[in-house]
Amino acid sequence: MKVLLIYQSKTGFTEKYAKWIKEEIDCTLVKLSDLSKNDIQGFDVILFGSRLHGGKIDGLDKIKKMNFHHPLILFVTGATLSENETIQEVWKNELSDTNWKHFYLPAGLNYEKMGMVDKIIMKMFLGMLEKQKDKSDETKELFKYIKSSYDITDRNQIKPIVDYIQSL
Repeated sequence: MKVLLIYQSKTGFTEKYAKWIKEEIDCTLVKLSDLSKNDIQGFDVILFGSRLHGGKIDGLDKIKKMNFHHPLILFVTGATLSENETIQEVWKNELSDTNWKHFYLPAGLNYEKMGMVDKIIMKMFLGMLEKQKDKSDETKELFKYIKSSYDITDRNQIKPIVDYIQSL
């Protein structure tokens, strides 16, 4: 079975997971920005990895426009430790017109590699959290995490993806 792993990575977390997956399964790895329609020929399975950003999956529109006739598997990286209600809402909104298998992988935040707009948005979000009165324990924990860069990637998180691909 020939697998194509396409990824988009702004701050390095998705790329790290993509490379770990490549080490576990025999696949061709290509950045979304380098992908052309011809690149998908001859593959049995397509795997796409990207980040969750602003309630959207980066690059998903481009992937959808390619009209794959292959099984497509999606993994999304994010700043939370596990899949939560917000991520489940993204699955519903972004993937309602597909039957793609999807996975969430915890990643982190990397302020040093973020663009200016993302940094400003995060600073505004931090300000909103800081001003909240009677913060919940969850909000306090979130505030503690997002004050600075952090990396919660874990190679063990790719196991369900690898197992799924190997089961095909």
